[in-house]
Amino acid sequence: MRIPRIYHPTLLQQVKYCTLSDDAVNHVSRVLRMQVGERLELFDSSNYTYAAVITQLSKKMVEVEILDQQLDDRESPLKIHLGQVISRGERMEFTIQKSVELGVNIITPLWSERCGVKLDAERMDKKIQQWQKIAIAACEQCGRNIVPEILPMMKLQDWCAEKDGSLKLNLHPKAQYSIRTLPEIPAEGIRLLIGAEGGLSAQEIRQTEQQGFTQILLGKRVLRTETAALAAITALQICFGDLG
Repeated sequence: MRIPRIYHPTLLQQVKYCTLSDDAVNHVSRVLRMQVGERLELFDSSNYTYAAVITQLSKKMVEVEILDQQLDDRESPLKIHLGQVISRGERMEFTIQKSVELGVNIITPLWSERCGVKLDAERMDKKIQQWQKIAIAACEQCGRNIVPEILPMMKLQDWCAEKDGSLKLNLHPKAQYSIRTLPEIPAEGIRLLIGAEGGLSAQEIRQTEQQGFTQILLGKRVLRTETAALAAITALQICFGDLG
């Protein structure tokens, strides 16, 4: 039987006993229905994993004893910062979940001219929290030990203007370059822009060019926004990362 993996929000090195977070308590006691004496594997975004055993358990509290720790680096050598224009309904959640599984390091939700989602400040904050929990759950499932950060929402043009030394890429159906013909990837990695369900406007495409984005082509077919993100990340990981 597979030992459940549980994320802990604070560092666990040098810790002997700890109380799990509220989200973890709910998962361990109510969903998994675990008992005292059963084993867990904890991770804390330090790239270490921690073998642990449940010492106390109730519906509102789970305490564990940490038995051992080991370095377990499962990160891709390719750093990817995904700028994803917010899509409707479950599509954004799907994109975040699968992007984390594929190795993305940072995700920034973006507003664009053709973004069909409208959120006030309070709902924005709740969405970020919800998406961060999806990223954590994806790490628990896929074995990653460093949780990607979901950054606050930004306007597309502001995100594109940020300078970080990465190779900036934007998907475009008439681009001259494919992922296989890209130049050497810098140590800072890749900043990948994925547009709205209706694509980027002509003005936004010009802005990306002015900000140093390279337009790349995935193929002859036009992909939906959630498909485009995952196809591009997969292709980049095959060519420059750790897939394949």
